[in-house]
Amino acid sequence: MEFVQHITLFFESINTFLYTYLLVFMLIACGIYFSIRTRFIQFRFLPQVLKILREKSHEEHVSPFGALMISTASRVGIGNIVGVAFAMSVGGVGALFWMWVTALLGGASAFVESTLAQVYKRKDGAYNYKGGPAYYIQSALGSRSFGIVFAISLIACFIYGFNGLQAYTLTSIFEIYIGQDSFQNGYFRIFLGILLAILVVGFFYGKNKSSAFIASTLVPVMAIGYFGVATFVIITHFAELPRVFMHIFEQAFDFEAIFGGFAGSAMVIGIKRGLFSNEAGMGSAPNAAAAAHTTHPAKQGMVQTLSVFIDTLIICTATALVVLCSQENIQELKGMAIMQKVMQGYLGEFGLHFVSVAVTLFAFTSLIGNFFYAQMNFKFITDNKIALNMFRASAVFMVFVGTQIGFDLAWELADVFMGIMAIINIVAIVLLGNIALRVLRDYEMQCKAGKDPHFQASSVGITNAECWK
Repeated sequence: MEFVQHITLFFESINTFLYTYLLVFMLIACGIYFSIRTRFIQFRFLPQVLKILREKSHEEHVSPFGALMISTASRVGIGNIVGVAFAMSVGGVGALFWMWVTALLGGASAFVESTLAQVYKRKDGAYNYKGGPAYYIQSALGSRSFGIVFAISLIACFIYGFNGLQAYTLTSIFEIYIGQDSFQNGYFRIFLGILLAILVVGFFYGKNKSSAFIASTLVPVMAIGYFGVATFVIITHFAELPRVFMHIFEQAFDFEAIFGGFAGSAMVIGIKRGLFSNEAGMGSAPNAAAAAHTTHPAKQGMVQTLSVFIDTLIICTATALVVLCSQENIQELKGMAIMQKVMQGYLGEFGLHFVSVAVTLFAFTSLIGNFFYAQMNFKFITDNKIALNMFRASAVFMVFVGTQIGFDLAWELADVFMGIMAIINIVAIVLLGNIALRVLRDYEMQCKAGKDPHFQASSVGITNAECWK
């Protein structure tokens, strides 16, 4: 137990350094830079996104909608429910405002990274594509070693960080049902860990298409169902909203509190949890964006901005309002227990069971979406089948390990690996941003000419994009 505490403190110190001195400033600066350079693409082209999502592709291809759902499967999960409650319990209610900031500015970063992923994607069989930061780093920057560094950071983040956290959260759901003593000291967690590991085997050893199918089926149903219940709660407590929003803005701009304890302030916690939730600029969603079949890279870039907004501005905000309108005493609670207590207070046993089932499904689909990203990056490093199967086995094992670790270690691991990965990707997209801007201008010129934009790499001076010749 003491060993685990030492590991937790070690990762906590790294976590504090990464976010306090580097990532907060890098994320905001990157978002502002690309918002200005793209003339706020995240707002200008939202009406076109709905049209793009209706585009059909060959039945074997991952459609733009399917790619959106894969990325949303990873984005929309425990970060939108448990993560929001955790952020406000640690950083205060003002953390929500800074989550909004990461989404609004991060939409431009998401556009750039996903457009680059589409430009430099590669064929993966007859009808599939693969790509992401590792691929555009190698192709556009000419550095395979830098690409491998990113791929390793993503694998560490999603398999050994995020999936451990997803598995822990899924397991923690059952504590309220079986009691704290039985949960902490009995064999239930071991049993559930083995069961969960068995369930993910079929997806981890299956085809990418199965991941897209379950994500495109379950994610919309879950998101709509959860948002519907949250909306009902908010409407029935509408009179509380002016007080709630005033409280959010007051704490968001409490600069004495921010600079008095910056690492634990609403700003840092909000940006950290916002990044975990919407992943804008982090380098994960481009892996799903690259898998889509579309006629122009900019289309998929715009689709990913929509995913960022769905995640944070809609679902995270709904969760926050549900928590803030509640009259329940949640000061001593952490993570999932906060949402279970709040929803039980609103809707009785139905509320408790509903949020438990919702988070279970969110966490499970996130396990699948996270593995989709990691496997693509592992294949960038090597296609050796023995090595790939060993990697898959380690991913299954980490799901089991995640069910056994504690709350603090689960979050610290996820945050550290996420921070390292985001730093690498931000450096890459800033260096390569001009390419995405040229692609955007090409898209805009074709739209002005009344065309349905179709991309040719040579028309913007790109010579090494194998899928766009």
